[in-house]
Amino acid sequence: MTILVTGATGFIGRHVCATLTSQQHHVVALLRDPTTQLPTLKQQIRQLGGDEHALSAVKGDLDETSLGLQGPLPALSAIVHLGARFAWQLAMAEARRTNVAGSLAVAELARQQQCRLVFISGFMLENHAHLARLGIDTQPGGKTEWPSVYTRAGGYEASKLEAAIRVREFARQHPLDMVEIQPATVSGHSQRGELDPQQPLYQLIANLHTGRLAMIPGSQCHWLPLVCVDGLAELIALACVDPQAPARLLALDPNTPSLGGLLQHCAAALGRKPPRHYMPIPLLRGLLRLPGLPRLMNTWPEALHFIQTTRFDTRASSDYMKQHGLVHPDTDGVLTLCVQHFLCCTQREH
Repeated sequence: MTILVTGATGFIGRHVCATLTSQQHHVVALLRDPTTQLPTLKQQIRQLGGDEHALSAVKGDLDETSLGLQGPLPALSAIVHLGARFAWQLAMAEARRTNVAGSLAVAELARQQQCRLVFISGFMLENHAHLARLGIDTQPGGKTEWPSVYTRAGGYEASKLEAAIRVREFARQHPLDMVEIQPATVSGHSQRGELDPQQPLYQLIANLHTGRLAMIPGSQCHWLPLVCVDGLAELIALACVDPQAPARLLALDPNTPSLGGLLQHCAAALGRKPPRHYMPIPLLRGLLRLPGLPRLMNTWPEALHFIQTTRFDTRASSDYMKQHGLVHPDTDGVLTLCVQHFLCCTQREH
């Protein structure tokens, strides 16, 4: 199969490219600057066990009309849309241009190619109470005051939610063969612990290591659902090739411990004392409104939305994974490996 991947140079994207090429599929990466980016990506794919010779690139940009594509593409079997602009305090116009308009341009390309779209959204789309609090109407043709949602949720989260809902509507109207995968917060590689510094889990570990995390956000019931990056990549690859793949798959390990338990395990692996007292989310959010405090604490108010008490029904996705030999690895083991990877990175920096 020939599969186009957006966001190929990102943490998840690299693993997806490695998984697909190791399965002898040809991957075309959408890159802003293939001349400089492709050699680095090929090297990363080789290090991750993929086939660099099965990887090529095409110049394109989510911010441009029709993705800025010039000239015809090869006939595509599937498109994996991972590309997104990520930053806390992202301006609405900027977030919408890349994450919403860019996603719709990718969906239009899939329609033109008459190929499957594997669209990567997020697990918070299954937190219906949270969506209701934000004022989001998920019904087909529903009315949502999106500027208000951006004010409440912040540019990144709001644009990811809006993109998913608008792409779903696009798929209904045309129609489009689409599989939506909703990943939890990404943890490291289940065998190597490799974890990107931009990932929230890496930042939690860093805050523990530096003593910035003196209290546990939330309560004993709060958690940050996780999924290991290689398991997620395998699920995405399966969604590309399986004609019977469900329309939605929730990529979330239900055995993820509470946030307090997660921090306790990571602190032990770091050789640090874990925080024991809890700080209510509303109080922490109020503190983070103080100028300079988010940067000092290495924590942004928008990130608190992903720490929730809601538990999710993962039975359908878990059953599908088991049918194809995919299982969630031991969470504690993955966390230990992530901490070890963090410590190695810290030692190299010094």
